[in-house]
Amino acid sequence: MNPSDRLFLQATIELAERGRFTCAPNPAVGCLIVQNDRIIGRGFHGHAGQAHAEVNAIANAGGDVRGATVYVSLEPCAFVGRTPACAETLIDAQVARVVIAAEDPHPQVSGAGIRMLRRAGIEVNLLTQQPALNAIQGYATRITWQRPFVRVKTASSVDGGIALASGESQWITGEQARHDVQYWRARSDAIITGVGTVLADDPSLTVRDRKLEPFRPPLRVILDSHLRTPSSARVLNDGFQTLLVHDAHVEVPAYLRNLDLVTMLGLAGGTQDLRALLTHLAELGCNEVLVEAGARVCGSFAQAHLWDEWLCYIAPKWLGSAQKTLAQFSVAELAQVPTGKVVEMSRLGEDMRVRIMSVSQDE
Repeated sequence: MNPSDRLFLQATIELAERGRFTCAPNPAVGCLIVQNDRIIGRGFHGHAGQAHAEVNAIANAGGDVRGATVYVSLEPCAFVGRTPACAETLIDAQVARVVIAAEDPHPQVSGAGIRMLRRAGIEVNLLTQQPALNAIQGYATRITWQRPFVRVKTASSVDGGIALASGESQWITGEQARHDVQYWRARSDAIITGVGTVLADDPSLTVRDRKLEPFRPPLRVILDSHLRTPSSARVLNDGFQTLLVHDAHVEVPAYLRNLDLVTMLGLAGGTQDLRALLTHLAELGCNEVLVEAGARVCGSFAQAHLWDEWLCYIAPKWLGSAQKTLAQFSVAELAQVPTGKVVEMSRLGEDMRVRIMSVSQDE
């Protein structure tokens, strides 16, 4: 291992982020090509069906990379899909060495790319980096568990309130905290909310920060058991895709039929069957989803242990006893309480953002 290996790998992970908002259902991947300790090529994967990071890096290097070292944030793919196998591309390019930050969990890869390279006489070093694993957590969750990575977002007062008893909630947190949410929306393939939020706030659930472009507009997913979403709702009329999830036995009203960009999903188990919903979203290619909803929906994900990360935005305000709490559910025993681990705390203006990772997943 060269002293500079980890530095170059870190650079590939940072480079991968340039495709973060557009590459799903594929993972974000970055690649550097180095010769004599000098970077001669850079590439990242931008869109599914288009060139992968390794191919873009070779092109950026001018095509001739014989004898070079390739640093890549994820194991090169070993099968032909919509694009050629990247491991084969590196073999044909006659590179001397490949250094990898994370193994690909896809069953058609999962070490096959490494074996292919080694059989061709190329030196391969797998130097697993936690940031590289973090970068593909959505993709890895979908591949491993057949569901997306679930991130729940709540904004509350210090005493855990998300609204006054009257329902007034705009705005508990400040402008910087609300702006930060735009990033998490942009990296999400879908945003889930409940019909209660639609009726109360008529949200658009879109990415409004144009500085984050390019990004794929997230699919809006509305949990609406009895299809109460009104015809005037923004999520039905603003030109972006929406999925209305309802109980299978409920008849779809005429005004919701044949709407452009609106799809219906009837679940036999009702909207409480979150596993069925997440399975469906995984089949659509969603790697990461963001839950932005009221206490009942957030509580349902918490109680079902179907969350991976919780973004808690906390404002230095107290709403008192007459408030709506951020998650409504009940447990009979302390051992059943959803548990998390704080991994980051950040100040956003006067507010705090606390990132909590689940440690009580029940797959």
